[in-house]
Amino acid sequence: RSGFPSSRRWKVGFATMRPNSLRLSAGSLRTGSDMAFTLVHEVEQVREIKKSRFIAMATPIGSEEEARSFLAARSNPTANHNCWAWRLGQTYRFSDDGEPSGTAGKPILQAIDGQALDAIVVLVTRFFGGVLLGSGGLMRAYGGTAAEMLRLAGKREVIPMTSAEAFCSFSDLALVKARLQAVDHLTLSEAFEGEGVTLTVSLRQGDEARVADLLRDLTSGRSRL
Repeated sequence: RSGFPSSRRWKVGFATMRPNSLRLSAGSLRTGSDMAFTLVHEVEQVREIKKSRFIAMATPIGSEEEARSFLAARSNPTANHNCWAWRLGQTYRFSDDGEPSGTAGKPILQAIDGQALDAIVVLVTRFFGGVLLGSGGLMRAYGGTAAEMLRLAGKREVIPMTSAEAFCSFSDLALVKARLQAVDHLTLSEAFEGEGVTLTVSLRQGDEARVADLLRDLTSGRSRL
């Protein structure tokens, strides 16, 4: 049995450069930037602006569900406003949570995009101090608090990933695994069958042709991505 059809089976996702890397299930790549970054871990910062207290929090995410879970866990029901934004590839959401429209959630999203960040959720909680800030003041307060926190946070590059499958005979398996696992950012999973093993290969976008050629050469054409 030969491998599976080629390009139609590629699935797009993301991974990061560090060990225990974040793998994201975004359905499409973010456009408009050659490189994107996410946070290394959760961060928090507090600012006081004209007697109002702004508490900013952010964390890397791998799915919309993770963003919603973070917001549910970190939002403070005793605060006046819990405003937020998140981005995951080309998908994004934001909320003003009762502040005038466009004065909170969108400036937070602009802080994310302004630093080429992806796969991230940011929450800014406000405890009102009695002084009205006006629309411009609110935009600067929410956007500036988020931006300052993100500037100071540790970051790591987000790498676009893709995946495919190939069938490999038992006789070829040891050599194929050894050579493929030496490829940067490539991971394998195995499903054993009667005549061999189905390999699911996750690799960096742009490496598809090189890995397909390597697999074909290692098996004398018996296996193909």
